[in-house]
Amino acid sequence: MVRAGSPSPRDYGGRSAGFSLMELVIVIVVVGILAAIALPAYQDSLRKGRRADAKAGLMDAANRQERFMLDRSTYTLDMADLGFGPEPLISEEGHYVIDAEAPDPNCPIATCYVLTATPVAGGLQAEDAHCTRFLLDSTGARTAEGSANEECW
Repeated sequence: MVRAGSPSPRDYGGRSAGFSLMELVIVIVVVGILAAIALPAYQDSLRKGRRADAKAGLMDAANRQERFMLDRSTYTLDMADLGFGPEPLISEEGHYVIDAEAPDPNCPIATCYVLTATPVAGGLQAEDAHCTRFLLDSTGARTAEGSANEECW
């Protein structure tokens, strides 16, 4: 039943009101282009957010190293000595492997350490080329490796 004053299909030249196939294709193309632009930016934002997992894990390990130093007058390479589980130590959110190493022969583990956080192989952060590895040493120096290492910390 057609109401008075409303257009009937005959008012449109015999065609019913709606979208043509061409209009639908144009809308799909525009949405596709927007998605192609927005998706990489969104994924990059997620990667940046997951970097906080590495930083938090390194800070926790550094605090435990300092506590260990106060108790035993030395640092340790064994993360289990710091109260963590068996090696390798995986960060809280599971994106990074955290480990301790002696920086160089001139500064042994008794007086110096370097903590590293590297992305878990095959994990979500493994594709983060901007910050491939985070480092925190016993002096508190924070460095990173990757193509945008200045932005990592």
